Amino acid sequence: MEQHIEALIFASEQAIRLEEIMYCLQAAFERDFDIQEVTDAIGRIHEKYQHHSLAIELVKIGNGYQFLTKKEYHAVINLLQLQRSKKKLSQAALETLAIIAYKQPVTKPDIEQIRGVNCDYSIQKLLEKELIAIIGKSEGLGKPILYGTSALFMDYFGINSIEELPQLKDFTNNTATIGEQSE
Repeated sequence: MEQHIEALIFASEQAIRLEEIMYCLQAAFERDFDIQEVTDAIGRIHEKYQHHSLAIELVKIGNGYQFLTKKEYHAVINLLQLQRSKKKLSQAALETLAIIAYKQPVTKPDIEQIRGVNCDYSIQKLLEKELIAIIGKSEGLGKPILYGTSALFMDYFGINSIEELPQLKDFTNNTATIGEQSE
């Protein structure tokens, strides 16, 4: 029973109430459980996670129970959260990145012509996140900078080469037609 309670608490996205635990146990085992029996099991789980070698602990929050990281690990978890938040891209940045990925090497004026808006901020953010890189200068008028995707771009999107990017034909549906079909 303890392992089932532990699994329920672990799988719950937020604190799980005693009533929810009891309901799940009763449904799974098709028998009634005494509140004391379940709270004793929760107490044993709590003691188990108090051991100094474990990074998480069982915490009672409001009317429920939840596994949380122990306070001494909050600094490293905060670093992870900061790093992950930096990975989120705005819609404008995603559009700019898509243009760079498919048209590379590409200049800023070319990107702006496709998007129809200024893309200074998006390019700056993509450079900061190291998803794109400056790969040279164009031979065109004013020798604008050429942008392309970086190695981190491949890792970020889980691909091995640019050829693995979806092609337009992957998004079109050839079965939809308008009007009569000719044979």
